[in-house]
This record gives sequence, C-alpha cells and structure tokens, in this order.
Amino acid sequence: MRVFAGAALAALIGTACAAEGERAGDFDYYVMALSWSPGWCAAEGDARGAPECQTGAALAFTLHGLWPQHESGWPSYCRTTERDPSRHESAAMADIMGGSGLAWYQWKKHGRCAGLPAKTYYSTMRRAYATIRVPELFRKITKRLTLPAKVVESAFLEANPGLSADQITITCDAGRIQEVRLCLTKDLHPRRCGADVIRDCRMTDAVLEPLR
Repeated sequence: MRVFAGAALAALIGTACAAEGERAGDFDYYVMALSWSPGWCAAEGDARGAPECQTGAALAFTLHGLWPQHESGWPSYCRTTERDPSRHESAAMADIMGGSGLAWYQWKKHGRCAGLPAKTYYSTMRRAYATIRVPELFRKITKRLTLPAKVVESAFLEANPGLSADQITITCDAGRIQEVRLCLTKDLHPRRCGADVIRDCRMTDAVLEPLR
C-alpha cells in the first residue's frame, strides 16, 4: 500500500438539515456508512471501554448504519407502528457492527424511517454490508499511517469494479479517516449520491489508526 505524507486541511462541505418525526418509508435512497473501527476507538470507544476496542479485536471497517436519505436532507426518528427489535435481535448484529448498542440506536434514529419491521431492517443492513467488498489491505494495517483520504476511496473503487466515484464518499474527523459512505437504491444497488452527501474529505495527511 502506498503511503503519502503532506499538509492539508479537511474540506467538509456543509450539511443538510435532518427532519425528525416524519412518516416511515418516505425516503429516496440509502446511505450505508462504514466506520474505520480503530479510528472510532481512538476518538470515542476507548473512553467508553467499548469491547470492540480491546487488543485483538482486529476490526477494520464495520457497519455504522444504513440511513434512509432524501435527495436533499434525511429523515430521523420517524413515526412507525413497527415494534422495536428485541435485545437478542440487536445483539445478533454485533458481528458486523461491533456492538448491540449501536444496532439499537441505528434502529431508533434511522431504521424506523425505512418503513420496515425491525427484523427486516436488520437483515437489510446485513445484505447491504455484504454487497461491498472491503479491500483486504485494510485488514493488514499494523501501524499508524498518514495518507490522502483519496487513497481510501481509490482502494474501494478498485476492489468494487461496479462502483463509481460519485457513489462513494470518504469522511474525516479530527484529522482521522472516519467513514466510507456508499449510496444505494432501495434495492441496494449503487447509485449517485445526493449533493449533500458528496463531500469527500480532501486531507492529504489523514491518519489511519492501526487495527487493535
């Protein structure tokens, strides 16, 4: 893997407003967010004592969420008559999300907006996660790297030939690689991201934390 060093600032352009309490099922497409687990651990997880941050966890990109999205903006905390997932159902998502608490939170804030039963939403998240191949090289990061965020995007494009640059975006937080976000149709096929989602991190010296 090529490693680049440089000096640049993150260029994270604007955000659209979230609308709360909307009717479930009223959205245009999904944004699937994959978090770089070691980066999240360094920023938040270590302070929480999160189990996925322990030495030997070896988690790379984990599923943060599958978010219903409008062409501009997004719904959250939608009105739904569907029951909430059980603890067992949420715990079963830990293998791809790192923990059951995140699965429950994602259902509460985003999943209710999908207009699906909780069990179906969880299975849809799992199917969406399976549609993307995480480049193997990210499972071999054993030391702290600095690199252009664009390198992460290029690696995903190379590993997923059916994906194009306008269907994926990389975000940074506090100088670190934070997430890979992919835009998907309701049928989980790649599609162009809306203008408020395409806001790539343009850092040339973003930190990629090593696997635990």
